[in-house]
Amino acid sequence: MTPPRAVVLLSGGLDSATILAIARAEGFAPYTLTFRYGQRHEAELEAAALVARAQGAARHIEMEIDLRSMGGSALTGDLEVPTGRSPEAMAEGIPDTYVPARNTIFLALALGWAEVLEANDIFIGVNAVDYSGYPDCRPEYIAAFERMANLATKAAVEGGRRLKIHTPLIHLTKGQIIARGLELGVEYALTLTCYQPDTEGAACGECDACQLRLKGFRENRIQDPARYATLGQRG
Repeated sequence: MTPPRAVVLLSGGLDSATILAIARAEGFAPYTLTFRYGQRHEAELEAAALVARAQGAARHIEMEIDLRSMGGSALTGDLEVPTGRSPEAMAEGIPDTYVPARNTIFLALALGWAEVLEANDIFIGVNAVDYSGYPDCRPEYIAAFERMANLATKAAVEGGRRLKIHTPLIHLTKGQIIARGLELGVEYALTLTCYQPDTEGAACGECDACQLRLKGFRENRIQDPARYATLGQRG
């Protein structure tokens, strides 16, 4: 029997590589979608392509949009990426790395591709535990978008197809996410999580994303296989 199709949002980072493996383990044929949106950490685009290939995505596309014209984020504008923050500081407020409306835009485009593919499922690696305070990573946001999606498509209104947004990581710590990925054989050496890698694609080890990632590997008592600008930062 032909496996059902699913659109998997793939950034090239640790979380999205894990949800791709989960989608495959659950019997879906994954169609991976990556965005070149003007982010300063474009090295993640190469990582996404490597991960999609390694995990046997049915098709991988890179879609280009430009959020730099809006700005408002350290990832798409002139704000500095926060570094060296304590866990307490990371737990307070919404950081400058928040990109306005990013997940809403990404999910809307994933919804369009899912309708074209006649797919009823979208996977996204949002997390409400180790998530740096982003409002569009919360369960209530995902539930609201799913309700909207099922009012917005011809497939749902005329065809009776119900879209499901899968968030298998939403209640997991980074350590638990890594443990699950290791069970599924995810090659974390291919992934890039850093917000400001160097020109060779090596992670900084100091931004919030790097610190959360390194914490997760420490919790699993293994060294992070990713490349860091300073070898000692690998944990």
